[in-house]
Amino acid sequence: MSQLHVVFIVSEATPLAKTGGLADVAGALPQALLALDHHVTVIMPYYRTHIDALDVQVEDLGESVEMWGDGRQRFCPLHRVVVDGLNFILIEQDDLYGRKGIYGPAGGAYEDNLLRYVLFDRVALEAAARLPQKTDIIHCHDWQTGMIPLLLKTQYQHYPKIAQAKTVFTIHNLAYQGVFPAEWLGRLGLPSHHFHPNGFEFHGQINCMKAGIYKADAITTVSPNYAKEILTAEYGCQLEGFLGNHAHKLQGIVNGLDLAQWNPATDTALEATYGAGKIAGKKKCKKALQQSCGLTINEKTPVMTLISRLADQKGIDLFLARASTWLYRGYQLVVLGSGDVDSEHLLRDLAKAHPNKMYFWRGFNETLARQIYAGGDIFLMPSRFEPCGLGQLMAMRYGNIPVVRATGGLSDTVTPYPEKGATGFHFKDANPEAFDQAVEEAIEVFHQPRKWSIIRTRALKRDSSWDVSAAAYVELYKTLLDDA
Repeated sequence: MSQLHVVFIVSEATPLAKTGGLADVAGALPQALLALDHHVTVIMPYYRTHIDALDVQVEDLGESVEMWGDGRQRFCPLHRVVVDGLNFILIEQDDLYGRKGIYGPAGGAYEDNLLRYVLFDRVALEAAARLPQKTDIIHCHDWQTGMIPLLLKTQYQHYPKIAQAKTVFTIHNLAYQGVFPAEWLGRLGLPSHHFHPNGFEFHGQINCMKAGIYKADAITTVSPNYAKEILTAEYGCQLEGFLGNHAHKLQGIVNGLDLAQWNPATDTALEATYGAGKIAGKKKCKKALQQSCGLTINEKTPVMTLISRLADQKGIDLFLARASTWLYRGYQLVVLGSGDVDSEHLLRDLAKAHPNKMYFWRGFNETLARQIYAGGDIFLMPSRFEPCGLGQLMAMRYGNIPVVRATGGLSDTVTPYPEKGATGFHFKDANPEAFDQAVEEAIEVFHQPRKWSIIRTRALKRDSSWDVSAAAYVELYKTLLDDA
């Protein structure tokens, strides 16, 4: 069993549709598995508004899956896109997936999301059953595909090409569980005999995350530390006891980066390219960032950066509690993000009051993000919880030294100063004082060029590739199949 056939069923994946880190993983991990000579297919909804705007060729496969849902019989055409040798199967249903938002309007969620994703789950299983080769592993991601392990074991056992497949369910963020009223049970034909506290019932409601945990053959999270944290009351989001019952099939595998896509030595978005041992280009990038953001151009002034969703989880309140103090101390701040409206207003007001010290871009701009990673000195990531995090990996890849809260994947990926092999700085308590203390420690080292250069070089050289993680997933897949 050297070559595996793995089917990823996901709600988003780069480069076709993205709202967050899930898409990065669902796009990069299959490519890493391809590089290990395994056969991989990715199945996702056809978000026409997003995908048709891209420079990709969508091929109509000339076949549809007929599927009932919520009192209506639907015909769901299948399409294919090939990106760098990776096959994406797209499921069309324009009234459900052709909307402007992927999960909902800005700041919200569509009321029919359970219909949207249970229908997708069913059609995806049917599409997998039509693939030429037998499926070994079905890899599901987050609540949107949480019903798949349950459906496979209860309603899709008559499909020979998928019936023996093992299921892996990856929890990217336990806080988003897909909880819906129980009235949807009959409307969607869900297996009601599994609707109980030890199944997918949650305080009288349907919980899609619980369904995935309940019936998957293996559960992974996106970092080893987060796998431990979600078994505690602090991070378990009311599922710590239920997860504890399934802890025997839980493990953490840290995310990686597509190093070809995130490479300061080749990145065309930058003012100049650079790398470990050839750092002159980074100084040019800092100057260009200061200039484009209207900041005072000064090589010796620390530029502190934050690229984040502006939310309580991300610790934006901790940043706002100290931003004025840092500006008073003479530091520069560059912020890219959107989310909480009050936080956006505060950031806008701060930037307006200190135009030569602070810059705020509301929203997301990938070109600007790359320029911020390259031009910044210190990357701030004060998350209250962070399953894995990609921002700190991207920052280190570009020599932007992270100051992070010691939680989840941030603990796993950033080695704290003054430990041997340090690549960044930690703080433990989620309060402004602890955050500020870690920032000041980083500033102190920043003003010691030799020490700073050593840390920056380590960060630039850190192996954040998918190689090790992809190999760990292959080992997990093969273990499941060997135990069958």
